[in-house]
Amino acid sequence: QVQLVESGGGLVQAGGSLRLSCAASGRTFSRYAMGWHRQAIGKESEFVAAINWSGSSTYYADSVKGRFTISRDNAKNTVYLHMNSLKPEDTAVYYCVAARGARQILEAPRDRMDYWGQGTQVTVSS
Repeated sequence: QVQLVESGGGLVQAGGSLRLSCAASGRTFSRYAMGWHRQAIGKESEFVAAINWSGSSTYYADSVKGRFTISRDNAKNTVYLHMNSLKPEDTAVYYCVAARGARQILEAPRDRMDYWGQGTQVTVSS
């Protein structure tokens, strides 16, 4: 069993930066690919970023490529999402997700993940 708790969301002006963190409980954290999905009001949930179990491979949605960076620290059971050059369209609730493989995070909706957190709100003002 893995429990995920996100933190680091908030209100930021366009062009600003935030770092989201996702702390995972359980001793099997390093066995899972990790990632982030987001959901804006009135829109469907979408893939944002994913990282494989070792951290050697990362994947990004086209909309965030070059602005967001995902990383993980298996010793701390934590995954991060560094978000730079934020835009108003990045406003959403961001969910940390865990799955057996990164492809699952890229292709499946959030409720098909093995685990997901409660989400953290990111609001970018123009």
